[in-house]
Amino acid sequence: MRLKRRIYDVTGIGSALLDLIVEVDDNFIESLGLKKGNMHLIDAKQSREILQLINNMKVYAAPGGSCANTIAGVSMMGGNTSFIGSVASDEYGTIYIDKTFEAGITSFIRRGEGITGHAITFITPDLERTFATHLGAATLLYADDIDLSIILDSSILHLEGYLFEPDNLREVCYRAMKKAKDKGVLISIDLSDPALVLRIKDIFSDVVENFADIVFANEEEALAFTGFKEREALDMLSKHSLIAVVKLGPKGSLIKSDGKVIKIDVVKADVVNTNGAGDMYAAGFLYGITSNRNIELSGKMASYAASLAVSSPWARVEAKIDFRSVF
Repeated sequence: MRLKRRIYDVTGIGSALLDLIVEVDDNFIESLGLKKGNMHLIDAKQSREILQLINNMKVYAAPGGSCANTIAGVSMMGGNTSFIGSVASDEYGTIYIDKTFEAGITSFIRRGEGITGHAITFITPDLERTFATHLGAATLLYADDIDLSIILDSSILHLEGYLFEPDNLREVCYRAMKKAKDKGVLISIDLSDPALVLRIKDIFSDVVENFADIVFANEEEALAFTGFKEREALDMLSKHSLIAVVKLGPKGSLIKSDGKVIKIDVVKADVVNTNGAGDMYAAGFLYGITSNRNIELSGKMASYAASLAVSSPWARVEAKIDFRSVF
């Protein structure tokens, strides 16, 4: 695999969502009409009502979103990264951009109208998480907003699958992918969600067949996309991509590149939160690739990074990650 060295190891385009994390009891979840353990998309009115209810509670705010989490992970490992997204010109937008800079990421986040997208994360005493997500300004990113020279300054372009459903965000992705493909920038895609895969399977088929160099999928996403499980799903995903990755949770992961299948064992950890584990896995793998590790070692780094995520109460690992003591 040929990787061209550029200013940024990885540039991501994704949904800029501020995570607002608050501890509540089961009764509070029920009072909101939310199903415990699920992710709920809410509108601006519902968001305002919930934010008012938690106004006097202790709320932890952190930048989030699948792709943004991966980019932050690469940065925490020592990679040079940049992130493209959209927030509003409000307090949440300022927090998001400030914390993005603090994570060592070069920000190309635009500011617009409306409310900065946010995911209100309710943690109950049993540590289960329930999400109320308002996408807000995260969806207000358009192809003409993107400076394509950023893509050309990157070794890898990483995209989250969620961007391929809304028309304007899909156009952003296609324009970026076409430019990347023309100039030898590797394209990494995370399929993101099995229900999403089923809704827009034809679009993902086009992306995987014609653009993606690296494809990440968990076992449910892989099944939704290929109709097969584990090794068979991996073989299907690898038909068009340079590297295919199927994450199998506690069973580890499978990676296929150049016709060779590599089994990566899970790194044991005390699990307190699985939110963000897949994002950190991708971060570890992409960092491994851009720092000239081979596929197997990159997979082991990915597994280790995921173990740090599941043992953390947050979706991101906020301390610098040093692989030298591990590999």
